[in-house]
Amino acid sequence: MSISGKIDPIVRPIAATDIAEALGEGLRDFQALPLYGLCFGALYAIGGILIVLSLTAFDMAFLAYPLAAGFALIGPFVAVGLYEVSRRRETAQQVSLGAIWSTIRSRSEIRWMALVTVFVFVAWMYQVWLLLALLLGPNVSFSNIQEFLTVVLTTKAGLLFLVIGNLVGAILSLILYSLTVVSFPLLLDREVDFVTAMVTSVRAVVTSPLPMIAWAAVIAILLIVSALPYFLGLLVTLPVLGHATWHLYRRIVAPLAA
Repeated sequence: MSISGKIDPIVRPIAATDIAEALGEGLRDFQALPLYGLCFGALYAIGGILIVLSLTAFDMAFLAYPLAAGFALIGPFVAVGLYEVSRRRETAQQVSLGAIWSTIRSRSEIRWMALVTVFVFVAWMYQVWLLLALLLGPNVSFSNIQEFLTVVLTTKAGLLFLVIGNLVGAILSLILYSLTVVSFPLLLDREVDFVTAMVTSVRAVVTSPLPMIAWAAVIAILLIVSALPYFLGLLVTLPVLGHATWHLYRRIVAPLAA
């Protein structure tokens, strides 16, 4: 039972074929309604570009890599609008920005999930600063990103920072992925509390660990590759992954009994 007293959602196991089929359905959703996908993809890409430009303006370009990596953590929240597009297309409902926004705004529990996402993102950035201070000095500063890369790749302290930072980042990413991969779509689909949504999401990962970890790897690789050409690849990658996540959720969580 959930904390609201309702029956917990039923989680079904999935296989690698479900991931492939969900990606195909996600691509078809994007092709059917490309403007919505491009809109949400552009918001995400612009956010990444603004972050890099802000860091450059404040002579902190060396933080572009860790911040860009951490920026991917908030992807599930940004993709909520895409989940709603797929949900409305699936149920033959009207699709418009107003209708999408109205639905998202009416789901108060999504705001709590957004806070969880932002909290993990902030934790990620704090651990980056902490590692920089502990391993490279409390007053560490680099004039440009080339100098930062030289220190990180050619010194023992820099390599240690790189290894520990990526390890901690991977752990935080896995935790947030487990909490959100099903929870955001579930909160759009049903009237459940955000704790139940997170528990259901973790249950989904535990029920099908290999396929779900594989899906996490697909998301990470595609987002990294898409971010390389000035984040422009995210215009297409984010909407396809967002739509696909909705369809994967449909395979994982059994529909309500009639």
